[in-house]
Amino acid sequence: MPSTHEAAVLKSVGKPLEVIRRTTPEPGPNEILIEVKAIAVNPVDYYMRDNGFPPVPVLPAVLGEDVAGIVVKHGSGVDSSDCPAVGSRVLALASSFYHEGSPDHGAFQKYTTARSEGVINLPDSISFEEGAIMPLAVLTALSGYTTIGIPLDTKFKPEDKEAILIWGGSSSVGSFAVQTAKSLGFTVYATAGAKNLDYVKSLGADAVFDYKSPTVVQDIAAKVKADGVLLRTAHTIVDNALQQTLDVLKETKGDHPARVAHAPLLPENAPSLDNTEIKFTYPPTNPDERNKQLYKCFHGWLKDGLAAGSVVPSPRVQVVPGGISGLNKALDVLKAGVSGVKVVVSC
Repeated sequence: MPSTHEAAVLKSVGKPLEVIRRTTPEPGPNEILIEVKAIAVNPVDYYMRDNGFPPVPVLPAVLGEDVAGIVVKHGSGVDSSDCPAVGSRVLALASSFYHEGSPDHGAFQKYTTARSEGVINLPDSISFEEGAIMPLAVLTALSGYTTIGIPLDTKFKPEDKEAILIWGGSSSVGSFAVQTAKSLGFTVYATAGAKNLDYVKSLGADAVFDYKSPTVVQDIAAKVKADGVLLRTAHTIVDNALQQTLDVLKETKGDHPARVAHAPLLPENAPSLDNTEIKFTYPPTNPDERNKQLYKCFHGWLKDGLAAGSVVPSPRVQVVPGGISGLNKALDVLKAGVSGVKVVVSC
C-alpha cells in the first residue's frame, strides 16, 4: 500500500477539480480500504463541484460515491466471514457526504475507504466499470421504496394487482428502480426516450412509454385500465416530471391513497394531488439506521440478485479517458446531457 495516492479534489466551489497527491488513509472501524479501478459519476457530483452542497464546505473535498476495485485492508470490527476478503474484486459506496465531508471516504481518488455494509464482491463476469455504476443508483432506487413505506422484502402476488409507475426508467437510478419493482411483485409501467423503450422493457418493465409523446399521460392511464391493475404508487426519477406523474395517478388511483417517491430535490412550488403523499427519496439520516439500510441494499438485494443473475448492471457504460485526471471531463460530459448511459472513468 503506497503512503500517498492520486486524488481529484475540490479546493474551491465553482472551480475545476485539481489532481493532487494525498495521504493514503487507514480504514477505520467497520471500514474497508479499496484500491479503486473504476469510478462512476453522478449529477450530484457536478452540482457539488459547481455550487457546493453540505457537507462540501469542508475543503479541500473529495467528491464522488461510486467505485469498484480491490480490497486492500480491513478496519477493526469488519466481519471477515460476511465481507469481501483482502484481494477481492468489489463494488462499493464510497461517499464523503455520509462522513461529514471526510476526504478519506470520497470516490474521486485511487485509494478510498468505505463502510463494510456498502461493499460487496463483484462477480468475475462483471467488469470494474460495470461494477462502479451500481452503488449510488441501487441505494437511491431502493431507498425510494422504503421512503414511502414499502419494505424491501415485499412480495406482491399477481392477484394483488399492484402496479407502479417509474418516470425515467432508462436513467441509472430508474433502471434499478425497474428491476427492484419487478422483484417486489409490481406490474411495472415506465417512461423512457424513444430509443430506450426496448432496453427498459428488457429490464422487466411490463409496458414502456415515450415520455416525449404528447399523449403519454393518457396512454399510460389507458393501458393501466385495460390491464385491470391498481396504479397508486410512483417513483419519479427525473426532474420536471412530477406533474405528469400526478396526472397519471389522478386517472388511475381511484379513491385510494397514493404515494410518490421523488428522487430529485422537490421544488418549493411542487405540484400536489389530493390524498397523495410525495416524499423526497433519501436514506435514513440516522447513521445506525442508514448502515442497516446499506446492508439490506448491498448484502441483501444486490448481492443476491447479482449471484442469481436477476440483477444486471445498467445502463451501459460510457468511459471517459484520463483516469483520475479525466474526472472534470467526465462531469462535464454528464452535465451536458447523456441518455441511457452511465459515465465512468477507469483508473
